[in-house]
Amino acid sequence: MKKLINAPDDLVGEALEGMALAHAELLRVNAAPLFVTRAEAKGKGKVALLSGGGSGHEPLHAGFVGRGMLDAACPGAVFTSPTPDPIFEATRAVDAGAGVLHIIKNYTGDVMNFEMAAELAREAGLQVEGVIVNDDVAVEDSLYTAGRRGVGTTVLAEKICGGAAEAGRPLGEVAALCRRVNAHGRSMGIALSACTVPHAGKPSFELGPGEMEVGIGIHGEPGRRRAPLEPADRVAEILMQPILDDLPFKPGDDVLLFVNGMGGTPLIELYVVYRKAHAIARERGLTVARSLVGSYITSLEMAGVSATVLRLDEEMVRWWDAPVHTPALRWGA
Repeated sequence: MKKLINAPDDLVGEALEGMALAHAELLRVNAAPLFVTRAEAKGKGKVALLSGGGSGHEPLHAGFVGRGMLDAACPGAVFTSPTPDPIFEATRAVDAGAGVLHIIKNYTGDVMNFEMAAELAREAGLQVEGVIVNDDVAVEDSLYTAGRRGVGTTVLAEKICGGAAEAGRPLGEVAALCRRVNAHGRSMGIALSACTVPHAGKPSFELGPGEMEVGIGIHGEPGRRRAPLEPADRVAEILMQPILDDLPFKPGDDVLLFVNGMGGTPLIELYVVYRKAHAIARERGLTVARSLVGSYITSLEMAGVSATVLRLDEEMVRWWDAPVHTPALRWGA
């Protein structure tokens, strides 16, 4: 195992310490219990957004803390859900009097711990709503989930709902928007290599030099099948066909096309995949109205790519275009 770490047990804490130093104008790290908040609290009377999950998926979620996205993130150990305690304390820390929305990827530990934290928060007199993201079309049920996994649409929901919350929309409206984003988003990924969890010290699975795993999860879960490695255009087809068949999307729909690297894929390769994915969307009669390309929800150093397609409506476009200033995403005034 070759990694730029000191000790596995110190990895998450030291990484967050470095992140807070690098982005002191944006972030604050609370050490005990562990969570990340915005450096400047949101104005009173605005809904706060909180998400979280196992570390190792950076920049998700702490990289999206800042104006126009999340108010707090709760990182667990690598690929391990945070416990209810930090989720509850983070919820209490960022509440600005209008309630808190929890955006939860559909993994068993995340769902259970966020639900327990929400109950604690409600008992303390806070308004909390939770929305589960379950957009992965690759498999039903897995090592980590009951039902579909939550993957790329999580990033899009955090951005779109973050814009609405920043504008002062009420909790019920922001939660309904989040549910609509989840319902209209579909994702799928492939892996060209495994990642190595620091505490394990060895790859999470083995792939031969001419193989790829189709439908991989972000924790290294097996996908639909193992297949011979294909050129980038064929990989784009393998990802896009089940995504577009699943919703289904209709000719004339405006969509957001998100091509995401899994941590070890160069940006130049992501653009090659995006080129073909864009062509496939157009062949289906879709208009790619918005795009995102880069490594935003990763699996440590895994080489691979995922695609997400979100059917847009006018409200989603409005909040997607709203200004954002976080370590991982920055645009607008």
